[in-house]
Formats: sequence, structure tokens, C-alpha cells
Amino acid sequence: MFFVFTASTTMAQDLLARQAPIDRRAKKLDSIEVKSMVERENYQSPAAQLYGDEWDNKYAHRATELPDSFTINLRHFCMPTPSRVVTSNFGSRWGRQHKGLDIKVYTGDTIRAAFSGKVRIVRYEAGGYGKYIVIRHPNGLETIYGHLSKQLVAENENVRAGEPIGLGGNTGRSTGSHLHFETRLCGVALNPALFFDFRNQDVTGDYYTFNKRTYDHESEVATRERGKIGNGGYTHDMIYGKLGRSNDDTPEDVREAMNAPERVYYKVQSGETLASIAKKVGVSVERIMHLNGFRSKNQKVRTGMIIRYV
Repeated sequence: MFFVFTASTTMAQDLLARQAPIDRRAKKLDSIEVKSMVERENYQSPAAQLYGDEWDNKYAHRATELPDSFTINLRHFCMPTPSRVVTSNFGSRWGRQHKGLDIKVYTGDTIRAAFSGKVRIVRYEAGGYGKYIVIRHPNGLETIYGHLSKQLVAENENVRAGEPIGLGGNTGRSTGSHLHFETRLCGVALNPALFFDFRNQDVTGDYYTFNKRTYDHESEVATRERGKIGNGGYTHDMIYGKLGRSNDDTPEDVREAMNAPERVYYKVQSGETLASIAKKVGVSVERIMHLNGFRSKNQKVRTGMIIRYV
């Protein structure tokens, strides 16, 4: 009896030993499948754990209950514009709350998706955002891009970080060409300076953990660090001289940005060539070649490509 028991135990141990690699492989396959499923769900409904099945294209923002704490992944980002000039910060402005950052851009400047995600809204609001876009991202944020001169994406379209989504402009309630950029969590506006450092064209870290208890203080610190002269941008009043400063007192990089020539871009349609585009927009092929660094008049252009022509 003793020997039978021992033999059975040994056989069982051998079986478990042989089974272990299979179990590990199965577990790995399960993990891959789960990860794939999550990616598919995010592709269909970004940040579903925060927003559920709500995908209402009527409202730019509808505030819901914020979590007490939530970690936001800031990796795999793209700055929405290469402009480093912040003309208005987040917070109280002219007796009302300014829900985002204003970044100096010119009409026609390319605006890009800050993160990969799904376009929720592409609309026009005459008394506010003008032509604007709202994108929901798997990291939980929604980003809003306002006062555009042109929208280059459609509602329910999936976009990748860095993909052109619009062109800078001066539509809606705007005193000059700029990008109004918002970051929202559960519909609640959070200070974009917590995530983006436009002066240094970078995010503030790989992750940001939102905490209800500490948010207000962190937002104030972020504005001080990234919204003052020499470390984050310049105020609207400094740009437009409302503090009585002469042009000579304006920082050099701000003057350069203000005096830079306007840039105008064209989105390539199916079947178009450099020659047909040049004829359509009224410039020479050589001009388009020069502005875009093309070496040949026969340069192939693909559908959706953004080409500068002014």
C-alpha cells in the first residue's frame, strides 16, 4: 500500500511538472487575449471605465462625478502645436473662468491630436469655441481644440497621436488667431499645464495622478511654473500690449511668433497631384515644392496628406 501511494504521488508530481509549462503558456495566452480584448474595447469606446457607454455627440462637455484618484498615462503623446507661446492661462480671466490654455498659432497652422483616441465631436459654435473638435482618449482624458479655421477629421473617426486634425484659426468668440486647448476628465476641465509644458514642448511626466484633495494646489503650482515669463509662456495682455508695454519690451521669441508670416495648408484629396493642387489653390508647383521640401514636380502625394502652399 505504501509503495502504491508513493508511486501515485510520484506520478502525480511528474504530471504536474509536465503540465506546468503548458499552464504557463496557457496563462500567457490568456493574458494576451485579455490585453487584446481591452485594446479592442478602447478602440471602440475609449476610457469606457470612466464614461461607460455614453457617447453623446451633442455636448462638448457634460460634467460627471470625478473619481477621488485617477492615474493618467501621458506617454505616447504629441504636442498639438510646436508653438511655445501661451497667451492666456487656465483659471480666472476677465471675471470668468477660462477652462483651458490659449496657444499662439496662425490661421492655417497644423493642429495635431495630443494622444491617440476617437473623435467624439466636430462642430461649430459661433459664440464660443468656433470650429472645434473633441477627442476622447483611452487614458481617460478628453481634449478639446477650439477656434479652428478648418476641421480635418470626422465624428467617430479614430486618430493617432500626432495626426493632423485641424488648422489654426480665429473662429467663434476669439480676439485673434490662436488655439484654445482644453483637457477634461469626466467632463470636468483640468489645467492643461498639469500635463503639457508648451514652453519646453513636452509632457510633465510619464504619468499624472489626479487627486481631488490636492488638485487645486497642484494646478496653481503648474500655472506658476509654466505660465510666467521665461518658463512657460506669456499672458494675453503682454502679447497685445494691454499693460502699456511697447513693442520693444515684448520678449524676442514672442515678437518673432507675432511677426511670422501666416501659413496656409491644404489636405490632399483622392487622385490629386502637385500640379492639380497648385492649380486649385492658385500657386506654382515650384512654390509648393519649396515650402514642403519636395525635390521633384512628380512628387507623389497621398490622400489626407497636409501640404503647405502659403
